[in-house]
Amino acid sequence: IELNIVDNPYLEFKKMNEVLTKELKENYNDIEIVRNLRELEEVNNKGKIGAFLSIEEGEVLEGRVERVKEIYDLGIRFVTLTWNFANSIGYPNAGYKYKNEGLTDKGKEIVFEMEKLGIIPDCSHLSDGGFYDLVHICKKPFIATHSNSREITNHSRNLTDDMIVKISNKGGVMGLNFCAPFLGKEKVPTIKSMIEHINHLRNIGGIDVLALGTDFDGIENEVEIKNIGEIGNLREALLKEKFTNSEIDKIFYKNVKRVIKEC
Repeated sequence: IELNIVDNPYLEFKKMNEVLTKELKENYNDIEIVRNLRELEEVNNKGKIGAFLSIEEGEVLEGRVERVKEIYDLGIRFVTLTWNFANSIGYPNAGYKYKNEGLTDKGKEIVFEMEKLGIIPDCSHLSDGGFYDLVHICKKPFIATHSNSREITNHSRNLTDDMIVKISNKGGVMGLNFCAPFLGKEKVPTIKSMIEHINHLRNIGGIDVLALGTDFDGIENEVEIKNIGEIGNLREALLKEKFTNSEIDKIFYKNVKRVIKEC
């Protein structure tokens, strides 16, 4: 939800949720909304896709702690706390303007309530200061759904080595983002550049911190891996890099399933 063009993020969320719910019902033979690991495995055993609902823009809550329960009851299990604009929860990492700004007092209350209910906070668009507030507040894992290594590619949307260690120590994961500016200087990001980030993340945070967060629906650039149907090409490249099948399974899905189970 883009705060620069939406007057009421809460109402926009409600509209989007209605449309999505309708579309999922129309495609019930292929996909179902799931709310926990048990439901995911049940749906997968039917040969269908299990879809977790998430919100990318915490201002949907409008700073109201009681609304956390409302979105939880609607099936939301992940919330990206900020997007590219400051909100009632905290500040973005779109550039370094707000680098040292942390979560607001209301934002801290909201994160506490999210963790209590079982909604996983996502720090991918959050300021550095807000990230470290999460480290202090969260007792369970939190995640960075679509961020890469700032050491490899110096971009404010990426995470420093210290942040990677902190997420790993919390038991969280980082989803590798296919957005060109976050991976490097290539206009069309290659599998080679992805593996450079993956190797660094593994070296710094261990294999259990790795996941995929392609951002196919958000990025505008072309990618060597054109769509999720070609994701097997990344598996083949990782095997050539001497990653084991067990390690690749962790990157592709097992690490995320572990986080869902723990939260």
